[in-house]
Amino acid sequence: MRSLPELLEGVPITLLLTFCAISAGFALGLLLALGRVYGKKGISYSCIAYLEIFRGTPLLVQLFIIYYGLPNIGIIFSPLLAALLGLSLNSAAYQAEYLRGSIQAIPANQMIAGRTLGMTRFQSIRTIILPQALRISIPAWSNELIYLLKYTSIVVYIQVRDLTFQAKDIAAQSSRYLETFLVVALIYLLFTILFSEIVDRVEKRVRIPGVGLSPRIVKRNMKIPFKT
Repeated sequence: MRSLPELLEGVPITLLLTFCAISAGFALGLLLALGRVYGKKGISYSCIAYLEIFRGTPLLVQLFIIYYGLPNIGIIFSPLLAALLGLSLNSAAYQAEYLRGSIQAIPANQMIAGRTLGMTRFQSIRTIILPQALRISIPAWSNELIYLLKYTSIVVYIQVRDLTFQAKDIAAQSSRYLETFLVVALIYLLFTILFSEIVDRVEKRVRIPGVGLSPRIVKRNMKIPFKT
C-alpha cells in the first residue's frame, strides 16, 4: 500500500490519546472510587452523580459539548486538547467503577486491623487496601485500556488527525475504502493484542496468590454498561 507511511502518521496521535487519557482517567477514577467508598454523603453523592453523567451519556456527545459547545460560553480548546479532556473524563468514570469493585473486594477486617495497629484511616487505605485492590483490578482495568484504544477513533469527528482521520483522507483521495480501512483495522488489532499481552504479563508478575475478586464483585463489574 503506497499510502502506508502517510497512514502511519496518525499512529502517534492515537497512542498519545490512549496513554494520556488512560493515565489521567486512572488518577481521577481512583479519587472518585475512594470518594464513593470512603467519602461522606456529600462527597459520595457527588461522585455518583459524576459517574452517572459520564457513563449515561454517549462519549461522542461529550466530545461535541467540549469542542463545539463550550466555545459558546468562551471556553475554547484545540481539537487535540478537547479529545484528551473528553476521553479522560469519560474513562475516569469507568475506571472508578473497576477500582471501586476491587476496593470493596478487600475484607473490611483489614481496615479494622490497620486502625487497631494505630494507623490513620488514610494510612490504612494507602498501605493495606490500595496495594491489594490495584493488583486485583488489573483484569477489569485492562478492558478499559483496550476500549479506550478503539474509542479514540471517534475523535475524527472533532478534526483530530489520528489514525482513523488519516485513513479517511487517504480513502477519499484514492477511493480505496476497503483496502485502507482493512489496514486500519489490522493496525488496531495488532495494538490490541500487544496491549493485552503486556497487561497479562504485568498481572502475572504482581499477582498475590489466593487474592482475587470475589464472585459477588465479578458479577457487579459485569453490570458496568458498555460505552456508547
